[in-house]
Amino acid sequence: MSAKETSSNHVIVVVGGGAAGLSVAAGLLRQQPDLAVAVIEPSDDHYYQPGWTLVGGGAMTAAETHHQESDSMPKSAHWIKDSVQSFQPEKNQVTLGSGATVDYKYLVVAAGLQIDWHKIEGLPETLGKNGVTSNYRFDLAPYTWELTQKFKGGKALFTQPPMPIKCAGAPQKAMYLSADHWRRNGIAAETHFYNQGGAMFGVPAYAQALDGIVADYGIHTHFGHNLVKVDGDAKKATFATAEGETVVDFDMLHVVPPQSAPDFIKASPLSGDAGWVTVDKHNLQHTKFDNIYALGDCADTPNAKTAAAIRRQFPVVVSSLLNQLGHSVKTETYDGYGACPLTTSKGKVLLAEFRYDGEIVPSFPLDPRVPRRMNWIMKRRFFPWLYWNIMLRGKDWNKPAPKPRPGLVK
Repeated sequence: MSAKETSSNHVIVVVGGGAAGLSVAAGLLRQQPDLAVAVIEPSDDHYYQPGWTLVGGGAMTAAETHHQESDSMPKSAHWIKDSVQSFQPEKNQVTLGSGATVDYKYLVVAAGLQIDWHKIEGLPETLGKNGVTSNYRFDLAPYTWELTQKFKGGKALFTQPPMPIKCAGAPQKAMYLSADHWRRNGIAAETHFYNQGGAMFGVPAYAQALDGIVADYGIHTHFGHNLVKVDGDAKKATFATAEGETVVDFDMLHVVPPQSAPDFIKASPLSGDAGWVTVDKHNLQHTKFDNIYALGDCADTPNAKTAAAIRRQFPVVVSSLLNQLGHSVKTETYDGYGACPLTTSKGKVLLAEFRYDGEIVPSFPLDPRVPRRMNWIMKRRFFPWLYWNIMLRGKDWNKPAPKPRPGLVK
């Protein structure tokens, strides 16, 4: 596409070629193969990001989490290999980084979120060295495992920033896998968890279970602590608290960086005060523009930002668009479902499932607060297969929504 070209022959334009965008595009084209669908995505790479915690814990290789974008892009979709600069919803138009414009009849925004490494002073300069790592980057997750293996004792810090973030359980998953390795190998680690929030998890029933796991490992928890500065050479981390700043020494530091909506969304007419795309939380349609939908991490729906949420969201967008296009299909709605497979050790996972208002909805007739071997097998083997072969192919798993489990505290 040339810098001045304007394309007006796309019925549906999808912004973002990640999990949410490709699932929607593929789902639409499965139902109407001749539909003019364009996907705007600048990257050649596609990552199974839920696997990065396992990479950091030595249970998966980084290569297993990486595919070429072309391998998952629907063959009949028009791939516009460019970034988005701005939206003009009154004109049904998107402006690209190249300066070109793309017209649409319907728009799906699935642009994910951005990682704000720079908001922690000194962090970008020390990442990947000085014992400072993060599973939130493909090239750094192997360094987490390297540090865990080489750790001979001392103080290990794991941090969690203000919400929302993608996969809110990931900060502690990294901690548990490292702590489990050290315990198995008799390493005397002083492990600390610094969380800006006030509990181990947003759903109290799961938080209580995780409190027990933390206690079993002997992990020290510090709530209301937000990492604001890292001095890698001196091995010092600075946290902001209600009482002021506190400086902590470390031998290993796993950082989860602050996250926000992409800048081009924050500056657009599609976003609300917090910067996310404003949509109805059940049908994912924009609150102002009825030919625009958003899903995944960039939407302002009050659910956990997880791949499991996208798996339930994309059929909602697909069914709504097909009905607007004149098809007669069952209209789906989204109930806020999300899942967080918390790797509490190498070999066991606590599978936290919940929906809007913290309602617990386990898929199996077992106590979901108990870490289990079968959940580990699903996390390690089944979920990656489901991602690459079902979700990204636009196939609705068609699994009935779980029912709330009576007797469990929210």
